[in-house]
Amino acid sequence: MSVEYIRYRIDPARHDEFLDAYRAAGVVLADSDVCLRYELAQCEEETDRFILRISWTSTADHLTRFRGSQGFQRFFALVAPFVGDIEEMQHYREVLSAVGAARPPELRSD
Repeated sequence: MSVEYIRYRIDPARHDEFLDAYRAAGVVLADSDVCLRYELAQCEEETDRFILRISWTSTADHLTRFRGSQGFQRFFALVAPFVGDIEEMQHYREVLSAVGAARPPELRSD
């Protein structure tokens, strides 16, 4: 699995347009067989900052299968107005993870 992070800085006047674009683009991601999960988060302290986190089956699948698909063309058409607002777009591999104590009781082992 590969995790892509895309950091945006979006002018507050464009927040609604940005969120609408990603609501529609999320449908395309959800339909992709190489996208495992995605989430868009907005910074609480600096509300013009957003991070999109997409889990792909692999970086190669993202770069070849998704980007080579018609789905990518639809996705990119929706988010293209915000490409200039990207501060970082990179793939990461998970090296450590844990589930915290706040997880639901049925998942705890204590």
